[in-house]
Amino acid sequence: MSAVAAPPPSQAPLAAPPPARDITGPSALGGGARRFANLTWMIASTDFRLTYFGSVLGYVWSLMRPVLTFGVMFLVFSRALKLGHGIRDYPVLLLLNIMLITYFQEATGASVTAVLNRESLVRKMHFPRMVIPLATVLTAAFNAVLNLFAVFIFLVAYGVNPRWSWLGLPLLLVLLTAFTCGVSMLLSSLYVRFRDVGQIWSVISQVLFYGSLVFFTIERIPGIGLRRLVLMNPIAATLQQARHWIVDSHAPSTAQAMGGGLWWMLPLGIGALVCVIGLLVFNHEAPRIAERL
Repeated sequence: MSAVAAPPPSQAPLAAPPPARDITGPSALGGGARRFANLTWMIASTDFRLTYFGSVLGYVWSLMRPVLTFGVMFLVFSRALKLGHGIRDYPVLLLLNIMLITYFQEATGASVTAVLNRESLVRKMHFPRMVIPLATVLTAAFNAVLNLFAVFIFLVAYGVNPRWSWLGLPLLLVLLTAFTCGVSMLLSSLYVRFRDVGQIWSVISQVLFYGSLVFFTIERIPGIGLRRLVLMNPIAATLQQARHWIVDSHAPSTAQAMGGGLWWMLPLGIGALVCVIGLLVFNHEAPRIAERL
């Protein structure tokens, strides 16, 4: 009688493989406020030194661009087109406006490719990514502060009497810088995904330059509705308030030019909204920036 074959030993079921981990890079923020501030300052100050201290003329190159722009625009818009006719201290106003909007354009223009230009740093080092666009803005702010010293020398030499309202300029710079940071964060994060952002922004930047009360005043715009539309632009609102505080106290403030009431809160709200959107978009994109470069 043949032996009955024993059943094969039962095998334990194979364990399911562990779920794949989603490995992400550093976030936009992190590492503590002190480390964040130190990194931002270190990168900005290093960029500033490398840009100007190694050249023969140094910082003069930074001053030449807005001064040359001022010279050309003054000849064209004041002498040829007579746009400055009847405007009090128009040369001073034009120079101040050019200096302020040049700060915005330099900061945002450099921030477009700021992350891409630091590709090796982003791939090799673990640090909060938001340091990059903010350091770019801070470098431009160094230039702006030095340029504004030159503006105030020109103000006094031109015969504009100093007054207490000049102390309001730092507040305007803070508001303009906040708006600039929001735009810079948005541009630097989007450019990593969409390289057309650089070309699009160069066009938008030119539109902002010619539509932000740089070489003409709010009084030349007919109708309160159109004036409000122009001053909803945070840059135009900043330039209008700077004119009132710095150059001509008889010129309308931003609130007065918008018809009083709470209309002046519109440019502030739009600027704050841009800051929030820029922060949220950059924070969302930061962990994957190294992969997309």
